[in-house]
Amino acid sequence: MAGNREFFNRRLHSLLGVIPVGLFLIMHLVVNHFATKGEEAYNSATHFMENLPFKIFLEIFVIFLPLLYHAIYGIYIAFTAKNNTSRYTFFRNWMFLLQRVTGVITLIFVVWHVWETRIAAALGTEVNFQMMENIVDNPLMLTFYLIGIISAIFHFANGLWSFFVSWGITMTPRSQQISTYVTMAIFVALSIVGVRAILAFV
Repeated sequence: MAGNREFFNRRLHSLLGVIPVGLFLIMHLVVNHFATKGEEAYNSATHFMENLPFKIFLEIFVIFLPLLYHAIYGIYIAFTAKNNTSRYTFFRNWMFLLQRVTGVITLIFVVWHVWETRIAAALGTEVNFQMMENIVDNPLMLTFYLIGIISAIFHFANGLWSFFVSWGITMTPRSQQISTYVTMAIFVALSIVGVRAILAFV
């Protein structure tokens, strides 16, 4: 019974990391990338997101609750899992370790980012280009954001590899090798989007 429950929890954790949390990450990166087109374009994009219908419902049930479950169970995995050197290659074991490390970094970054933006917005501060510009004006905060963004993207992209395996999509060594190339390409592409977006505020 305990084994079945852990199997279910891991599958749910994996699924929520891709849908909806991963999709929200991509959407968030795309909206932020409007900053590269200037202040007006970014403000228009963020205002569109703020005025979505059923916004509170979407934030609670599509973003925060799935993210909370993924984060809590992810911490459990990070501090209880051990590298399986007999099953995976040296490279894949490094990816396994980096997945756990970037998960913890991403959690810290997300909590801080939500505090600086979403909570501030709830208290009456407008989330706009100038707010982000003021945040990353500090070199330490800019570095923190760059590390946080890249960690979040790696965690998502590398997590896709595990998702494909755990859900039986990539079963053979060849398909898993191809999946590694695809997910790393996704990491590079999204990192370019994320880094360009945050540097646009500098």
